[in-house]
Amino acid sequence: MRPDAVDERHARILGKGPRIGLLTEAEMPEECVAVRAHLREMARSRDPDWDGDDTDSTILPLMMHHPSLFRRQADLGVQLLVDGALSPRDREIAILRVAWLCGAPYEWGEHVHFAKSVGLDSMEIERITQGPDAPGWSPHERAILLAVAELRADAMISDATWAVLAETLDARQLIELPVVIGQYQAVAYYQNALRLPLTPGNAGLNER
Repeated sequence: MRPDAVDERHARILGKGPRIGLLTEAEMPEECVAVRAHLREMARSRDPDWDGDDTDSTILPLMMHHPSLFRRQADLGVQLLVDGALSPRDREIAILRVAWLCGAPYEWGEHVHFAKSVGLDSMEIERITQGPDAPGWSPHERAILLAVAELRADAMISDATWAVLAETLDARQLIELPVVIGQYQAVAYYQNALRLPLTPGNAGLNER
């Protein structure tokens, strides 16, 4: 996505409000308690001192229209974010590249915060918007970015990119990388399609 197209993208995804009404607390189904616990676990994996409810302010009131589906997707999210095989840095590079290519304001903004919590800085996050050909990436990091592009374009990682990844990732990590990319592609799809509103403090695609 072109950086100069951010305002247009925000208007398209966010400007008209969510396509499905947000549930009130009283309308929330019983399953919401378990899902909320999962989301809080993810937030605390980023910040052990976290004690807020920002994660509840938009995504739960929308996705609790289909609690069983969202619970299962939250389970996978917890696995990847809390107990994943990939390093947090590798994971967030992959997720942010997916989010940028999908033009996904909610996903991008939230994961900029995640990425900073695991050591990426604003210059590296800006470089993710430029892709694998931007100067400064290690061969390993460039291969992660290429894997995102190749999976999106061809549903396959090329032999050349795989060979570079296999030099630094073990079998579990090699299995997990395409799952991470696919998971966050799916997240971008539903967040964009439903026009999920941004949480407080999330500047969407402007976040760095």
